[in-house]
Amino acid sequence: MDNSLRRGSLEMVAAMLISGTIGWFVLVSGQPVLEVVFWRCVFGAVTLLLICAAMGFLKPGVLTRATFLLAVASGVAIVGNWVLLFASYSKASIAIGTAVYNVQPFMLVGLAALFLDEKITLPKMTWLSLAFLGMLAIVSAHGNGQGGAGDYLLGIVLALGAAFLYAVAALIIKRLSGTPPHLIALIQVTTGILLLAPWVGGEGLPVETSALASLLTLGVVHTGVMYVLLYSAIQRLPTALTGALSFIYPIAAILVDWVAFDHRLAPLQWLGVAAILLAAAGMQQGWWFRSGRVALKGQ
Repeated sequence: MDNSLRRGSLEMVAAMLISGTIGWFVLVSGQPVLEVVFWRCVFGAVTLLLICAAMGFLKPGVLTRATFLLAVASGVAIVGNWVLLFASYSKASIAIGTAVYNVQPFMLVGLAALFLDEKITLPKMTWLSLAFLGMLAIVSAHGNGQGGAGDYLLGIVLALGAAFLYAVAALIIKRLSGTPPHLIALIQVTTGILLLAPWVGGEGLPVETSALASLLTLGVVHTGVMYVLLYSAIQRLPTALTGALSFIYPIAAILVDWVAFDHRLAPLQWLGVAAILLAAAGMQQGWWFRSGRVALKGQ
């Protein structure tokens, strides 16, 4: 493994491990979801502004009016995605919310078929069916003591909504190729500030040390630092390896939920989580059966 590949792998692993702890900081903050997302955007914007300035992305001519408007539109979707995903944690648990959220690649496939005329092939349909069966397994488990059945199902719906908005954002970002991703992220969080400012309380930052530290960490580490690591890794790694390492995120989130909050999944829930992650991996990696064996495309 050459130095660039090794560095990219370490950056991707670090980014996914950081992502896996987001739910813990959201719940530990003890703040309403809208305020958590708002302050994440504020601290993230400050961090990304410094990063973009250091990288020379703030000079005139980097963005056209069209790319700016597309970045703003993606920001609306990303911020909505954060709100729904964070809300799902307290309803269904971090583990379940994160697992269900990982159906977003299939939603992106559906949106691409509708708006980009991309064909849904038999392999994609097969993996989609497996993910759907995984969803049914998770829903049928009724939360396993993680709250009322109504809250549990609401948490799953919120996670599905978050996945859909992420897929929308990804579809928009596909049209922003060539635009510095750190600048896109800055526009997204700035959009979040403007969207959420009218809805958050006027009391300012919380005075509790744990809450303030959680919000700072979500903004600086989980937004600014994580974006830098993620985008640097994506530039260095082959697409197949990037997709494979991305599954560290849901695994880390499930482990954090277990260790920090003692949320233990029922056997049927584990089966559903495994089915969703296997289906997402199969589609992203291009796995399919050929001549009696699994063909690994793009390797």
